[in-house]
Amino acid sequence: MEVAILIGLQASGKTTFYRRHLAATHDHVSKDNFPNARKPQKRQLRMISAALSEGRNVAVDNTNPAPAQWAPLIQVARDFGASVVGYWFPIDVAASIARNAARPEPVPDVGLFATLGLLRRPTLSDGFDRLYSVRISDTDDFTVTETTTCQ
Repeated sequence: MEVAILIGLQASGKTTFYRRHLAATHDHVSKDNFPNARKPQKRQLRMISAALSEGRNVAVDNTNPAPAQWAPLIQVARDFGASVVGYWFPIDVAASIARNAARPEPVPDVGLFATLGLLRRPTLSDGFDRLYSVRISDTDDFTVTETTTCQ
């Protein structure tokens, strides 16, 4: 089993990447799907646990900007004996702002900049078994490169 953690700014291509590359093999878990939940982190962890207990892979599609967000996800994966894979979407503020503006319901720019202030590149020492750097082109094509430190 595997827990894939997508890490990047809003509108960096995480959900599009999930749909194209992980949807066939991983359950989608995102706090965006329950914006009014009183305790979204607890709900998210319950959903991940439920999928893993049934032997299903999970992709966690949030900004996941720093170790404070990764640690509980990594811990629940370990509790079920699952491997942990990080997908880092390198920072491109201008491109994220442009893609965000084209969304039907854009995130306010202040939210994007708040995430930017928290965002940190993952490393294997954070508890990931594998790391990939995912770059998105202007035509929404993805280049995925395995790495030990995300660039």
